[in-house]
Amino acid sequence: MPSLSIRNVVKSYGSHEILKNINIDIGDGEFLVLVGPSGCGKSTLLSMIAGLDTITGGEIAIDNHVVNDLHPKDRDIAMVFQSYALYPNMTVAENIGFGLEMRGVPKAEREAAIMRVAKQLQIEQMLKRKPSQLSGGQRQRVAMGRALVRDPKIFLFDEPLSNLDAKLRVEMRTEIKKLHQRLGTTIVYVTHDQIEAMTLATRIAIMKLGVLQQLGTPKEVYETPANTFVATFIGSPSMNLIPARLEGVDGRPMVRVANENENAGRPILLPLFRPSRDQEKLVGRDVLLGLRPEAIGDFTGSDPMPPHLERVSTPVEVTEPTGPDTLAVLMWGGKEVTARLRPDTDATPGRPANFLVDMSKAVIFDRETERRVA
Repeated sequence: MPSLSIRNVVKSYGSHEILKNINIDIGDGEFLVLVGPSGCGKSTLLSMIAGLDTITGGEIAIDNHVVNDLHPKDRDIAMVFQSYALYPNMTVAENIGFGLEMRGVPKAEREAAIMRVAKQLQIEQMLKRKPSQLSGGQRQRVAMGRALVRDPKIFLFDEPLSNLDAKLRVEMRTEIKKLHQRLGTTIVYVTHDQIEAMTLATRIAIMKLGVLQQLGTPKEVYETPANTFVATFIGSPSMNLIPARLEGVDGRPMVRVANENENAGRPILLPLFRPSRDQEKLVGRDVLLGLRPEAIGDFTGSDPMPPHLERVSTPVEVTEPTGPDTLAVLMWGGKEVTARLRPDTDATPGRPANFLVDMSKAVIFDRETERRVA
């Protein structure tokens, strides 16, 4: 039974539709991340789950009970905000236990719950401090403690790490993941940061302009994006989308890509690895070839090569050493294409180099609809 069900949910302000027929089932103990650019409707959806905003159409159910008209305090949901929202005149312990006090929980029980949560978040030594005496990361832990102490059915996180610096974001991201693994709670987490989404989620819901683009595991949305938007939004650097044409060569579907910088002007021909029937139907048509940067690597000189690897010789435009690897920019099909190479690569700007293309990782998109052809 899903812990949270979002069924045909619509949100409109007058004639302007913010959310369009959203359907998501979230299992008990799942960590779902809602991700997308600013204005895609992810925070609006979170507010509707919490009961802080009304639903125009559809249903939201918790444990199979529709909660559309239920007051936020009666939904058994705890929310962690971007702004911490701590009471400045209260100590850490008082902030964590305030919700329990308002519910009439006895003092001894409150104190035991506060200590339990403080140990989980490793903030026992801060319980007597005021928020003004804490760092941003410590304040966020207190905000999380205030949610945890209630032991709710579902936790909602609304961009909780946005106000932290890069190093602290990584640390807090790890803490949140550890917390979820330890407690096994159901979490719905909103972010615009695709790295947060990929590292935290058991499943990711990617949104654009109020429409759910894809719902799947991090591996699914990374390796088999539903469309070009998902392909370019998820991943850093993003997936290369290369203008190409599908051709039949000796009875085999081949992707033909212009290689403008090749002296002989010869195109790149890449055979599809285990082509599907739908892909074969596109022979003779223009398509987009999707390749992640790591699918274009250094030529190792291995012989014989596995059938899914294809050797390509092409000039290098630019190299960008990053430490653990080197990014090389190539020019294919009139577009810049990024390859992820070894840190000690021999690739040199202005000179041709040999690359291996892993066609088992290739994704074909219909150029008209921009949807993946499975």
